[in-house]
Amino acid sequence: MGCVRRARLGALGVATASFLLFACEEQNTYVAPPAPAVTVAKPLVTEVTEYLEFTGTTSAYARVEVPARVPGVLQRVHFEPGTPVNQGDLLFTIDPVEYEALVKAAEAELARAEARQVETAKTLERSERLLKRGNISQAKVDEARADFLAAKAEVLVRKANLTRDQINLGYTQVTAPISGRVGRNLIDVGNLVGRGEATILTDITTFNPMYVFFDINERDLLRVMAMSRSTDADEGRAGKREATPLELGLATESGYPHIGQTDFAESQVDPNTGTLRVRGVFENPGKQPILLPGLFARIRLPIATRPDMPLVTERAVGFDQSGQYLLVVNDENVVEKRNVTLGQLVDGLRVVEEGIEADERVVVVGLQRAREGLEVEPEVIDMKSLSAPAIEAAIQANREPEPPKESAQEVDAEAGAESADDAETAAGAATD
Repeated sequence: MGCVRRARLGALGVATASFLLFACEEQNTYVAPPAPAVTVAKPLVTEVTEYLEFTGTTSAYARVEVPARVPGVLQRVHFEPGTPVNQGDLLFTIDPVEYEALVKAAEAELARAEARQVETAKTLERSERLLKRGNISQAKVDEARADFLAAKAEVLVRKANLTRDQINLGYTQVTAPISGRVGRNLIDVGNLVGRGEATILTDITTFNPMYVFFDINERDLLRVMAMSRSTDADEGRAGKREATPLELGLATESGYPHIGQTDFAESQVDPNTGTLRVRGVFENPGKQPILLPGLFARIRLPIATRPDMPLVTERAVGFDQSGQYLLVVNDENVVEKRNVTLGQLVDGLRVVEEGIEADERVVVVGLQRAREGLEVEPEVIDMKSLSAPAIEAAIQANREPEPPKESAQEVDAEAGAESADDAETAAGAATD
């Protein structure tokens, strides 16, 4: 009986061991992981304008120092410092009393000289009549003629002196030589100015338009000159000077919002620096203009337009010892590597000069999970949605307005209502 029981137990143990062995074999079976998910997008194909970029400095269109042109005591200031003025506006008054007296004296001297001229003219006329009758010698006539000519010359001298004194009197009224923004008065009322040398009273700066100076290196200059000659030959404009458009951005501005054009270039390259100084001109309207002299400026010069250029987001670009590359997903959803040559940045997307076709799918999200030769699960999006304007629009759209804050009166009213409810409840409890 015991033997039979042991036999049954042995059979049960063998069956249990077989089951456990079979279960262990099922748990150790290898199951391939799912293909990693990545986000892909085809390059954005568009027309691209090629630019040369420079750094420059803004400069005033005109700046004039206003001097005291005659000596005297500064009597009055007629302007508010830092405000716009027009050409001819009165700025200062220098005490004119001395110059008014000089004008009156010059007028008197002129009147005396004119009287002397009239007298000598009559004497000459009488002498000529007497000469015809033989009652006077030729020497007397010549003397009368000399006196007349001297009196006539004296009149011219006195007129010149009067004009000079009137001009000096006019200089006591100091006016604006140009239109622009006037600076502060450098000399206060009551001071003697113009004695010995011209005293600078203030300055005027013209802000509209505004100049911008920048330097172009020799390599870029030769490239621009070659393209300019080619364009002129194609359009039949040889020998004509055409202004080149310019774009400008300040240090705190995004992009290049200001549009201008080239205005002047030096006649030779600086042999010490290998650069050519170029000047651009930009409109700068308004009482408070955006551009001020002396600002740092970013300059962009368009030189060519290239059609059908592929653009990709910079987040898709990888770097290794071979240089820059992109990961693309082929028709079999297998990752491939493309070494590329990149160009300029356009709206947050990078131009691909060489290395990729327009219909290839580029990995833009999940580069860590994508490896060359690995099969992936791609999710397709539009490359345009990764441009800077699209991202900015998405950020603006996702901003929700803050809930309106309760006013102090509403808070006080609610607090008063709660206090009234509490008082009513307390009174009911006391009655009970």
